[in-house]
Amino acid sequence: MKILVPITKVPDTTSKIAFADNNTKFNSDGVTFIMNPTDEWYALTRAVELKEANAGSEVVVINVGAADNEQIIRKALAIGADRAVRVDANPTDAFFVASQIAAYAQTENFDLVITGKETIDFNSFQVGGMVAELLDWQAVGLVNKLEVAGTTATLTREIEGGTETVETSLPLVVGATKDLAQARIPNMKGIMGARTKAIQVVPVTAVESRTEITSFTLPEKAKQVKLVSPDNVGELVRLLHEEAKVI
Repeated sequence: MKILVPITKVPDTTSKIAFADNNTKFNSDGVTFIMNPTDEWYALTRAVELKEANAGSEVVVINVGAADNEQIIRKALAIGADRAVRVDANPTDAFFVASQIAAYAQTENFDLVITGKETIDFNSFQVGGMVAELLDWQAVGLVNKLEVAGTTATLTREIEGGTETVETSLPLVVGATKDLAQARIPNMKGIMGARTKAIQVVPVTAVESRTEITSFTLPEKAKQVKLVSPDNVGELVRLLHEEAKVI
């Protein structure tokens, strides 16, 4: 079984966010970047688990980005990926990224593509579905359990009011979410081995982006909170009426 896992680079959640060029570009100065958590903790880890349970299987990670993404790519290799591919391009939007992933997937006989549910920076939840459409494969999103037996995949996902179990055939695109796998910390053997593995760099596939960013805005700062004693109901009513204007 051959599994392809797209990974991407995102700002660490502790980073201070700012914009440049009249709020049209993300300012990366001083920002710490990490591998997108849902790519790492769920998609990649479950792919490695499936490889370990199925002799002869292979896990390949793919990243669309510049050479400075090497750090997160090598971490993926340290966690257990067998090979790594980087598409040498600036990831302009979800369609562009999905097109690069699909174009590479078509060059090899992959059985599974496992993506993280979404990135923690844009939270768009688009790439997995687009990859499936471009490959003309079936897709199941928000998956928290995945088992593969031969050419059949059994998946479980949460739906409103309960869970849903889906059985389908490979090839398949899976959108991984919480509980699909337990995150792994790379061990020393994996880290040392990742240092010497080659990262295959492939040229960009010509495709036009479908969207463009016109501007970024920061969320409004939290408003000052006023605390009212539970014994002072009159003051609470006054504040809700005169200041909050909700009654």
